[in-house]
Amino acid sequence: MAPARDPIADLRRIAFLLERANEATYRVRAFRSAAKALAGMPAAEMTERAANGTLTELAGVGDVTARCVAESLAGEEPVYLRRLVATEGSDLDAEATALRAALRGDCHTHSDWSDGGSPIEEMALAAVELGHEYLVLTDHSPRLTVARGLTADRLRRQLDHVAQVNSALPEGFRILTGIEVDILADGSLDQDDDLLARLDVVVGSVHSGLKDERSKMTRRMLAAVANPHLDILGHVTGRMVSSRPAGVTGPGDRGHRARTRAESDFDADAVFAACAEHDTAVEINSRPERQDPPKRLIRRALEAGCRFAINTDAHAPGQLDWQRFGCERAALCGVSADRVVNTWSAEQLVAWTHNRP
Repeated sequence: MAPARDPIADLRRIAFLLERANEATYRVRAFRSAAKALAGMPAAEMTERAANGTLTELAGVGDVTARCVAESLAGEEPVYLRRLVATEGSDLDAEATALRAALRGDCHTHSDWSDGGSPIEEMALAAVELGHEYLVLTDHSPRLTVARGLTADRLRRQLDHVAQVNSALPEGFRILTGIEVDILADGSLDQDDDLLARLDVVVGSVHSGLKDERSKMTRRMLAAVANPHLDILGHVTGRMVSSRPAGVTGPGDRGHRARTRAESDFDADAVFAACAEHDTAVEINSRPERQDPPKRLIRRALEAGCRFAINTDAHAPGQLDWQRFGCERAALCGVSADRVVNTWSAEQLVAWTHNRP
């Protein structure tokens, strides 16, 4: 017999690939729940249960996941995993491939502290496996209650927790502190100024009033961009181009089932001119259901002289590999690596956020 594989690693790899493929939440949850249920179980007990067919007696382990565990213990790559690997990924052209290779981190990600599906540690380790040098943790701010936004006190606790996690992560990788702060109706940012000043990266996004009339939305966005704490303007139009579930496995599951939604109406030329003036980066959001901004607006932001951040807005580990989608759209619009802030090292990125005009 071949040596046994690591069944927990195989279950987590399957979940990662399902997340990356934007599969339905219940499929992802089945494999992550099984991995959690079996974590820490002695190898002898797991082997015995696999042999006598009692793995499914454990809460969180079903027929499919039990079969995968049995195959792993027998030294075989689980059939489910083999099929996913055989059909994974998509081909990128040379320009998009080069841009993806130049990225050193991701500036917009979520954990189970707000509406993400996985702990901070799992998100960080997935980023390490993808070859990132850093991950910016940007859980939501308090006004977005549907996403369990972090109050000032919870954010302070998260900062302490991130410091502890960083001390245990592989050398050469770090979690940068951040937030996806709500841009409120008057353009102010939904968190205490003293806390925003402590963070490494601040992403600001509009999540409410997306149908506001053009002049009102423009004033709101211009006020936000002028705020010295705002580093990156997130998913600028708020559009949704797909009605497919986004594969989120956390408490904000229902809130992140994508619905088609038209773009917000605002004066893009004025907003991008302000971004260039204040050196605020425009996010190219890589989520398949967002594809925000549309390509015509990426080109206008490029012409305005804006910097960009190609981010995943990941709510699960497998979604961290969605940057290729953003790179593809950026390359089509002529965005070069020297215009993208997350091609920089962590030190360069933080120096930029703390020294912007």
